[in-house]
Order: sequence, then C-alpha cells, then structure tokens
Amino acid sequence: MPETAETPVGPRPTGTRLADLLEEEIVIGLRFPRERLVEDELMARFEAKRHAVRQALQLLEARGLVERRRNAGAFVRSYTAKEVRDLYVLRDLLEVSCAELITFPVDPRRLESLTEAQKRHDASVEANDLRAVVTTNMAFHRELFALSDNEVLVEAINRYARMAHSIRSVTVTSPESLHRSQEEHWRMLEALRAGDSELLARTCRAHLVPSRDAYLERVALTER
Repeated sequence: MPETAETPVGPRPTGTRLADLLEEEIVIGLRFPRERLVEDELMARFEAKRHAVRQALQLLEARGLVERRRNAGAFVRSYTAKEVRDLYVLRDLLEVSCAELITFPVDPRRLESLTEAQKRHDASVEANDLRAVVTTNMAFHRELFALSDNEVLVEAINRYARMAHSIRSVTVTSPESLHRSQEEHWRMLEALRAGDSELLARTCRAHLVPSRDAYLERVALTER
C-alpha cells in the first residue's frame, strides 16, 4: 500500500498541524496502540520545534488519542476489551439517536451534497488512498449527522469517533472492510431518500460493529 511512504509534512509544522498529522498516522495504522511518541524523534522527523511537539502531544491527549504515563512519556492510546465495549455502547447511543432525529423529507440540496461526499469517498477507496479514505469518511459522517440540526450532539459524536481512531485502524487498511463501509454509506443514502428512519438507524448501528469486533479480536489474541 502507498501508506508505507512518509507522511507529507510541508513547511515546519505548528503544534496543531503536527497533531493532525500524527492523528492521521494513528487512524491509518502507521502508529500503533502503546507506541511511544518520543519528542526528539518527532522533532527530527517533522523538523519541528520542541514547543510544537509538546503542544501536539497535549492536543492529542485532549482528543483522546494519546495517553501520558508518569516518568515514561506519551503513548498512542490503547484500550482494554471493556473500554472498547463501553466506548462503542456510547457511540451507538449517540449516533443512532442522532439518526433518529433527522426530519424527513431531507432537503434535496443537502442530500445531494451528502451524495457528492460519498462519491469522493468511493474514489479514495478505489484509488487505495488511505489518507483520503479517512478524510472523506469523516466528511461523509459530519454531513450525515449534521442533518439532525443538533450541533451539540454532532460535536459529541465527532469527539468519541475521534477517540476510536486507534481502534478503527484495524479495519481501515482492509479492502473488504472499506468496501463494506461504502455499501453501508449508500444504504444510509437510500434510507434518507426513502424517508426510512428505521433503516437509517439500523444501518448506523451496524456500521459501528466491524471496527469494534476487529479490535476486540486483536485484544483477545494478545491476551492468549
């Protein structure tokens, strides 16, 4: 896969830009759960100042992607099986509830915009561009849940989806999982066009399962 190449950096990154780059690496599986993030190594690789690296690590901790251990440093966050189940119970409650709040019929202009977002996601999957897969997937879900017109709920969904990045990295590199995700996105669009709230909610719930179960399977293997 092309993702073995180094992350494009460009000009010397700010703390926010560096946090975004590291977040991207986590979700596409270039950084693994429990991997230590060493300040000096990050400074050298990204040609970044120490204060920018420290700011980036603080931002990633606030986003739920990094955990700090006393006298040990910063690590990509890992999850126990219980933590995964608990997080996905919450994500299910938030995302299904949000889907059920969408009022039908949906504004055709917003539906067309969501369709175009999915076409961009399709193109990134077919091009095997994992970085674009991640960004277009996030864009699709932001537009989808924004149809509820509940900004507080959408913000909560985005926060906990972000926390699950290291969990989702297990499936984001799987072509089978990516194609299943595409199919489910189109099923959501079908439900929106048909005004079928039940199908939409059911598909949103099913959409969460593969990444959760794949990570739980990995946890079970490491505990053997």
